[in-house]
Amino acid sequence: MSTDPREDRVLTLDEVIPEGFDLLPPDAPLVAVVVSLTFPGMVGESHRIMRDFTRSAFDQLLESGARAVLIDSSAADPQAALAAEEADGVLFLGGGDVDGSLYELQGPIPKAYGVDRTADEFCIAMIHRTLEKDQPLLAICRGSQLLNVALGGTLVPDIVPSTLHQGQSGQPMFLDEWVTLAEGSKIHGILGHERVTVRSGHHQAVDRVATDLVVSAVADDGIVEGTEHPGKTWVVAVQWHPEDRDGSAEDRRAIIGALVEQAVLRRLQLARHAQTA
Repeated sequence: MSTDPREDRVLTLDEVIPEGFDLLPPDAPLVAVVVSLTFPGMVGESHRIMRDFTRSAFDQLLESGARAVLIDSSAADPQAALAAEEADGVLFLGGGDVDGSLYELQGPIPKAYGVDRTADEFCIAMIHRTLEKDQPLLAICRGSQLLNVALGGTLVPDIVPSTLHQGQSGQPMFLDEWVTLAEGSKIHGILGHERVTVRSGHHQAVDRVATDLVVSAVADDGIVEGTEHPGKTWVVAVQWHPEDRDGSAEDRRAIIGALVEQAVLRRLQLARHAQTA
């Protein structure tokens, strides 16, 4: 086995999935969690962040009463993707940058990080299927960017200056950031405030917003921090990381709990439909 510290690391299921899901009732809602267990450059700090954030998301799903299945986008296994089609809700987590060629970017991306085009294409195909089935969808950070790209939008490849959105040289990557939530948006209803402090650590963000989406949150410098799809029952995307344990536990419970509530509603609706069919 190689001991090269630069070798990309791979998250294991034991690291990110807590015990206890098997104790939930069989009629508990099922949420498919889409995340890459590895990507180019996942070493050291990036490996720790992906491990901790992914585990936090699964912990919160369990606390909220949802069963969960992990779909590894780095494996890009079409059979694994089928699990999401049976889910009552889908959660796309963060990770590496989206390949710039997928939104017609010319030239290299400054500070490109963790680009994996195969994983990007796999996720975009999954997003389209999720929207077609009108499953509740929560997209976080990279997930928010993929949602916009999947629907024809573009990204800011490298935010300059990025001081509001990520720690600078010699500082921790993640920091507190103020965002303003659009009145009447789903995320405003979930958090109950116009101005909220969130945990951010990103150098990219939504640029040209896809036609089907609307802006639901903006940073103080005008960068888009959230979008929603008004044409679907429940599609919420946030650029920040509610699953960061250094952020608000109350907001984390509220946002992921809202996805679980929508998954419960969808499960009940499908059950009623099956009974009357």
